[in-house]
Amino acid sequence: MLLTLGFLCFFSFMAGLIDAAVGGGGLIQTPALFNFLPQYSAATLFGTNKMSSAVGTLSATRSYLQRVRLPWKLVIPAAITAFIMSFAGAATVNAIPKSVIRPLVLVLLVLMAMYTLWKKDFGKLHKPVTIGRREMAVGMAIGGAIGFYDGLFGPGTGSFLIFLFIRFFAFDFLHASAAAKVVNLTTNVAALAFFIPTGNVLFQYAIPMAGFNVLGAMTGSWVAMKKGAGFVRILFLLLTTVLIGKLAWDMLQPWLHG
Repeated sequence: MLLTLGFLCFFSFMAGLIDAAVGGGGLIQTPALFNFLPQYSAATLFGTNKMSSAVGTLSATRSYLQRVRLPWKLVIPAAITAFIMSFAGAATVNAIPKSVIRPLVLVLLVLMAMYTLWKKDFGKLHKPVTIGRREMAVGMAIGGAIGFYDGLFGPGTGSFLIFLFIRFFAFDFLHASAAAKVVNLTTNVAALAFFIPTGNVLFQYAIPMAGFNVLGAMTGSWVAMKKGAGFVRILFLLLTTVLIGKLAWDMLQPWLHG
């Protein structure tokens, strides 16, 4: 158990580091849990992952908010909607087959990466729009849609949030990452509200992993704020490329083995 825990803590640190900067920590931590603890159910492993990553996300959010000012008039309604819809997504997780969701998410990620590459100044300048009723409504729609997606499926949640905050509200990558962290924290808490009462968290693994996730999150947020929006943009594109590759590979598996 100690050797397994050691490996999981290492992957948890790396997940926290990547997630704090651009999101996508689940790409590292979730496969690690499935590889090292195959004897447990998927729901239990997802619950353990959420417990660990929620604590890391809380730490990253705190680090960002000490340095970055956010328009709370926009972010709080988006976070509340995300919380409600994330719980709804988790509750309906078995209703929609993953085979339906994967191709759609893959197409969206490709379009998102192409748009970011095409617009060279995308996310480099921070010129936020004035937050009125229309902007609040758009923010709530984004929070609701991405929250539901996170509860239902998950991969790329942070990347989608960052992209949408830049596209619709003219944030730079640094401010978009901070806003995404706040919203993502609420979706993690919503998922835990579903997983903990149903007994789907392995606390003996989740608590030590959470500690290492926090260390990773502190490192990742420090690097992001020190290097600035341009560096986060590069990380964002790299992570999106990895996400595209992973989803494409997952979709090809049945064909390769069929």
